[in-house]
Amino acid sequence: MSSHVILLTDAHEAPAYELIEALRAAGLKTLIEGLREVEVEVALTRQQRDQNMSDLDRPLAVLYEVVPGADMVELHTAVNHAKAFWPGAPLVACRRQTNGYQSLNLRSVDGATLKRLGFLAIAEKSAQLPVLLREIEGQGSAAELNLPQVIERRTGRGCSSLPPKIKFNDLRAAFDLVASLHFIGDQIGAANTALAGLELLIQADRWAIYLFSEEKGIESATLEAIAVRRPGQRNSGKTEEEWRRVLTGEADLPIGSETKAVKRAAAGMGIVKKKERGQFVLAVPLICGERILGVIEGLREGPGARAFKKTDVALLDSLSLPIASALANAVRIAEAERLSQTDDLTKLHNARYLRQFLLNEIRRARRYGSSVAALFLDLDDFKRINDEHGHLVGSHVLMEMAAVILSSIRDTDAVARYGGDEFVIVLPDTGTELAGTVAERIRQKILRHQFTGGRRLQLSLTASFGVAAFPKHASSPQQLIACADTAMYEAKAANKNCVRFAADLALKEPLKELIDSVAAELVSTDN
Repeated sequence: MSSHVILLTDAHEAPAYELIEALRAAGLKTLIEGLREVEVEVALTRQQRDQNMSDLDRPLAVLYEVVPGADMVELHTAVNHAKAFWPGAPLVACRRQTNGYQSLNLRSVDGATLKRLGFLAIAEKSAQLPVLLREIEGQGSAAELNLPQVIERRTGRGCSSLPPKIKFNDLRAAFDLVASLHFIGDQIGAANTALAGLELLIQADRWAIYLFSEEKGIESATLEAIAVRRPGQRNSGKTEEEWRRVLTGEADLPIGSETKAVKRAAAGMGIVKKKERGQFVLAVPLICGERILGVIEGLREGPGARAFKKTDVALLDSLSLPIASALANAVRIAEAERLSQTDDLTKLHNARYLRQFLLNEIRRARRYGSSVAALFLDLDDFKRINDEHGHLVGSHVLMEMAAVILSSIRDTDAVARYGGDEFVIVLPDTGTELAGTVAERIRQKILRHQFTGGRRLQLSLTASFGVAAFPKHASSPQQLIACADTAMYEAKAANKNCVRFAADLALKEPLKELIDSVAAELVSTDN
């Protein structure tokens, strides 16, 4: 199969940079040839001479860039030129993108006219070309090519409004769908709510929302189905099969199983309506601003399945904008929540997160009769680092300290920067003895570590630890932190660089009563 294409251009106008870049990124060799009317006659002679041209010499496709204002003579010349020089090669038109002012003053030839002239397919944007060319390469000759129906999205004022001819019940259901999206703060919840609403508006045997994987990004074209819904599926609760997938980590629609229509919509080809493997597929890109977040897909299958109507397409197109906005807002809300619970310098949790985490763990410990430990550590003589090397070095040392602590605890534990050079570590399901072992391990690791301060320095530090546990030393989250803090100050008083434990809660009450009685006797004696 050939891996090169021919790009026909007007002899007086260079091809668009975006077009050349799209072909280069797709790994296709591009041969640019200027278009002249006299070459058509020369081509006839060349055609007779090259009747025995092999398939290896034939290009994958012949591309022609259609500029705004192109007249019919230019287009006829391009078609005749391509047929004469490269008989049998598919002819693909690619529109040149212009700014709004130019597009208002120049008339563009519609897609139906281009196909009547002999163009096999039309790419509305340069980014669509790699997808079209892969389809041509995969399906072979032009006679076998079965490209999907690409529907242009509405633009201009009111492009996100609902279709004018919509039933009252559908209008109400659409309004309920959009309104419900405003109260959801996570992507999966927003996606499932959207599909539940769409099920009431447009009949389909399966709905799915695909988003680009955050780990790999859009460049890798990796789509992940975050929500899948079938007719009659309940809003809450899971079937036995769904629970099996959750427990085994198996996705309902594994990565790479998306339809070709979804891939094309995600590649920027707009709305794609296609029959694929006996199924009718409708794929609408989810666009927020200038970014394609993913694709929403409707699928109809079975003996009595019918293609999606124009009214279905228009309705889904209208609802895709609020759905995309809700999905994007969910990410922003989650990110804002994460930042509000994260320390800016060390990227550890902050005191706000610590309080909520500790409250939840103590509630769980009460319910199941387990214990929760807290380690309160304070760096010894950290002020010396700031005084001798400056605050920038001190800040870098704190970041290094965060890495040392994180490498010493479990994934289920939580560590927070509590103050300037103070850190708190919460150990769920951990008693006093084990917590002491963890504290000693971290203390020794800090002692052995050489901190660079971001300047290739070799700084040594130590830390003092206080250990307390619920319910042995405290009965509430606040009391647990206070007990660990008190124990830490005892470690400071014991020449630092050591671990101390809080006093047992059972011993505190008799001691408090003794102190109170002694104080009362002293008061009575003075009187």
